[in-house]
Amino acid sequence: MHPAYSVLIFTTASGAGYGLMMLLCLFGAVGALPVSPWFGAVGFGLSFALVTAGLLASTFHLGHPERAWRAVTQWRSSWLSREGCMALITYVPSGLFAIAWVFLETQGGVWAALATLGAACAFLTVYCTGMIYQSLKTIPQWHNEWVTPVYVILGLASGALWLNLLLQAFGAGRDLFGWMVVVLLLAGLLAKFGYWHSIDTAKPLRNPGHATGLGRLGRVRQWETAHTQANYVQREMGFHVARRHAHKLRVYAMLAAFIVPLLLSLVTIGLGGGVLATILAGVAAVVSILGLLVERWLFFAEAQHVVTLYYGAESA
Repeated sequence: MHPAYSVLIFTTASGAGYGLMMLLCLFGAVGALPVSPWFGAVGFGLSFALVTAGLLASTFHLGHPERAWRAVTQWRSSWLSREGCMALITYVPSGLFAIAWVFLETQGGVWAALATLGAACAFLTVYCTGMIYQSLKTIPQWHNEWVTPVYVILGLASGALWLNLLLQAFGAGRDLFGWMVVVLLLAGLLAKFGYWHSIDTAKPLRNPGHATGLGRLGRVRQWETAHTQANYVQREMGFHVARRHAHKLRVYAMLAAFIVPLLLSLVTIGLGGGVLATILAGVAAVVSILGLLVERWLFFAEAQHVVTLYYGAESA
């Protein structure tokens, strides 16, 4: 599949934003985060900025962005529509909790209930994003049980890195949150390894014989190409990355998205706060985002649509 940069930005930015929002709501509801209005303003400001930027970026991939509002009308049958609905709904409880935190300097009572609801809505939004891809049976690499868990875990891990940066910057860093980052990064790394192993070892389910209905007559292969030059379907659905390049990019993604941030987080825990700890936490958060962009690019580039069977592919 052709990796659209708008979708790469959308899934990476909104995943980090919703992950940060989930953690702010959950830990804020139990009083584990500073009640400081500035901390709440910066934390929720960053999460809302990432989420909104991601949602706006997603519309750039549409032929008619002005019609994006219609996506929310098909929630009964479309995971894309459900994601749009949940994205809009999430603004309400999390926004109200942010207002209480910043202007009323409170996190308890009814506001804690709203925070819990906001965290649940943020989780469901990311879940719906993963299901958009996992529900597509025409793309075997996406119709995979690892896809949605990976989206959720990576969102939480990237959000945790930004939360750790905020805590270090405000002098409220604790080992508990540092170790939470380490655990989530390890979980993300293992989940991504699980996904890669799954798609690498999966047996092809379809071939040109299935696509044409002629498989009963023997092996089916293409005699000549249908076009003298690539068409839209081939450009969008037939994009592929060479195996050697995919392996190299996987290493880059693994290092930048998981291993480097994990090591920097461990050093931050050892420092126990301070300017250097804040700088390292910031570097870890930024490097992770860059690594996740590579990981997300590969997620699209390594996927193969079954329509390519009509254009010379031997299997899908």
